[in-house]
Amino acid sequence: MRTITSSRLRVATLLVLTLIGIWYAVDKWRYSRMHALPEGLTSFYVGDPPPACDEWRNHMPGHRDKDAFELYIRARRLWRSKIEWQLTKGETQQILRDVRSAAAKGDWGAKALLAYFYRNGLGPLPSNQVLTPDADAVVAITREAVRAGQPWGYYDLGVAHEHGYGGAVHDQKIAWAYYLKAASLGSPEAQMALADAYSRAGIHKYAEVMHQCAFAQGHGPAARALGMTARIEGRVQEAIHLYQEGVKMGGLSSVEVMYLFFLDGSWMTSSAAEKKELEALNVRSDPDRAQRYESLMRALRINPDLKFGNLDAVLPLPPLPLPEWHGVEDALSVEQEGPPAY
Repeated sequence: MRTITSSRLRVATLLVLTLIGIWYAVDKWRYSRMHALPEGLTSFYVGDPPPACDEWRNHMPGHRDKDAFELYIRARRLWRSKIEWQLTKGETQQILRDVRSAAAKGDWGAKALLAYFYRNGLGPLPSNQVLTPDADAVVAITREAVRAGQPWGYYDLGVAHEHGYGGAVHDQKIAWAYYLKAASLGSPEAQMALADAYSRAGIHKYAEVMHQCAFAQGHGPAARALGMTARIEGRVQEAIHLYQEGVKMGGLSSVEVMYLFFLDGSWMTSSAAEKKELEALNVRSDPDRAQRYESLMRALRINPDLKFGNLDAVLPLPPLPLPEWHGVEDALSVEQEGPPAY
């Protein structure tokens, strides 16, 4: 009797161990599949040379439906016309309706904006809220953009993997593989992400390559980063010009730098030697210039889409005198005519 009981116990134990082994193997297989690098991506290694420069516009559709584009632009202008909590419920409803309609018609700008709304919600107050965050919807649109080969989709899906939301597994290796692909396709945000990784690793020549790639596409934060590098390396005049370019690109951080710079006539951390060089360049405290930069700064805080392509005509750098000023509108870029483009 004891022999039979002991035998049954051994069989039961063996069965349990076998089931545990199967469960462990299946779990390991599932984990390896979830964390496998997606097809078409390569791992990012900070010591590898940076990808060649490209522009994101090169990878967007050549044709853009005029009606869908106009719906999207109308919605975006309304959304950027004031601080979001100032929008009425009717306005947020109109914005969402137009963006969804334009996205349904295939406009990728509208789809990207719709993904943004799903990520952040639309309407921050109970009185004007029309959409709450939905991570699954964000990733669904982003995956669609990736299938279409669009740079912003690769970057945004990398963000989803870095933070692990919307069904995108939390995996840094996968996230950085997406960033690398996005940067190679010209995403300025991804190029800046790679530049930051190179900087943290002390590979500054690679960081500058990525900053220059993003700068060439009119990316404001890249101008500020290059301006900071120029200043650190003692190229003061070049730094000022780079910050001015950042302002033209609508870079809020560059505008803030220039506002404070002309408020005091130097940077807060300027050395005596740097201050002497600034004096030689005829740069000094200039409240009138500072006030104009402050106006641009306030406008950008409401509408980050603004570009100031006409800046040098109304707010030139010293030693040129300040011309007449009628407000922020004087500095705005002139909208291009012709068929809608990205």
